[in-house]
Amino acid sequence: MRKILMVAALGLGVALSLGGCHKKEAAVTQQVATVQRPTSPTDIQGWQAYLSQVVQNNMQGVSASSPYVYFVPAGTDAMDVAERQRQLEQVQGVVARTVLPGNMLAFGGPDSALTAKMIEDSFTGAVAGSFKGVTVLFIGDKADDAAVQKAVAPTSATYKFVQM
Repeated sequence: MRKILMVAALGLGVALSLGGCHKKEAAVTQQVATVQRPTSPTDIQGWQAYLSQVVQNNMQGVSASSPYVYFVPAGTDAMDVAERQRQLEQVQGVVARTVLPGNMLAFGGPDSALTAKMIEDSFTGAVAGSFKGVTVLFIGDKADDAAVQKAVAPTSATYKFVQM
């Protein structure tokens, strides 16, 4: 039964993908529902949906299909602080090892200043030129843009900023 379902799903996927092969390209306007920025910093699912959409809208120049997206939680309780520390250590490791060209690292969260600080701390000591061909996307407030851009610049990454 399991194999039958897998074969059926594969067949459906192939049929759908091949169905559009011989059609002429037409200018079709699709109305895509945009996800609004959540008003509550504790709406984790809302924030993740919002950030996901912003990342997808900024994938130009990125050849990797799955960007590295870091949701930086707001809050001052022990769990949020510990989560940010774990993320910081993880991103510092990624930056130290570098990322292959064509990839994207995207950062966002309810508190732009906390997100900016994490990016700045992560890129401190990064090897100059080590991110050439990599896109770094910061989704935050304009007030934090310059500091993040300055922290990322030595790596030669393509820097993108999106105002929340």
